[in-house]
Amino acid sequence: MKLPARRRSMRLLRPAPPLRLGLLRALVGTFATVYLLVRLSHLISFGDFPVGRFAPVGPVGLLDDPLAAGAVTTLVLAAVAVGVAFTIGWRYRISGPAFALLFLWVTTYRNSWGTVLHTENLLALQVLVIGFVRAADAFSLDARRVGEERSESWRYGWPIRLVTVVTVLTYFVGGWAKIRFGGAEWLFGDTLRNQIAHDNLRKLLLGDFYSPFGGWLTQFGWLFPPMALASAAIELGAPLALTNGRLGRWWAAAAWSFHLAIMAVMAIVFAYQLSFIAFAAFFRLEVGWERLKGRSWRPATRKKLPSRPSPA
Repeated sequence: MKLPARRRSMRLLRPAPPLRLGLLRALVGTFATVYLLVRLSHLISFGDFPVGRFAPVGPVGLLDDPLAAGAVTTLVLAAVAVGVAFTIGWRYRISGPAFALLFLWVTTYRNSWGTVLHTENLLALQVLVIGFVRAADAFSLDARRVGEERSESWRYGWPIRLVTVVTVLTYFVGGWAKIRFGGAEWLFGDTLRNQIAHDNLRKLLLGDFYSPFGGWLTQFGWLFPPMALASAAIELGAPLALTNGRLGRWWAAAAWSFHLAIMAVMAIVFAYQLSFIAFAAFFRLEVGWERLKGRSWRPATRKKLPSRPSPA
């Protein structure tokens, strides 16, 4: 009886198959690398920005002056190249940590020029966790080269669990900030309604993409306290997702719906969360992969019926 209790108190060390962690690495790496490619010209452009706009944050705070344009371009291109190696699991002992650090640096450097975006934070944190663990022991070129099949272990379980903890904490901190600075007015007043109205009006006046639906919705004041309470429940209730696998999956679906609602009423796109890859660690990815492999993609063929004997 003591063993199960001990296991429940050590959820972080629950074993998991290496395939689950390998699939998680491939999904997160694919999104991170494509994200860099899509924003390539934007990320490189900061090499030509005026020095006066440089306001270093995070690890970039180690710099007194911005990098030369050539160095910025080199680091961004290196991040893309190493991101491919990270995603396919090639030379992972080097490419894993290297991509984690390069992705953190490139995205933080972009945030050091006057506008701090928080949409990349969760992705950067998940890449950091996955980059420094044995995430290429399965579903990787490294694993294919070694040719050794590994069994499930706590070595593959705790990184996945840590990714879920990091995910949950980012939402909890966001919810706590709303309550701390907005108080009861944010939950029961017009704060959320005013925020949606202000954001859409500002975008409309600046000629930016906005949400006509969100602007139309602000006429119904009674809708916004329930919406605020629902959002607070999802964010502040996020730690409950760590107590049970099924509850974690339900919370992941609720958090995804939360971002879908933000996109609908404010035209703010959290691409990583909306892709659902941000919540992949809450699911048994290997089960879906095995089902996908076992599915036949060939069209069903009709069985040929035996021909009837011709009448005499």
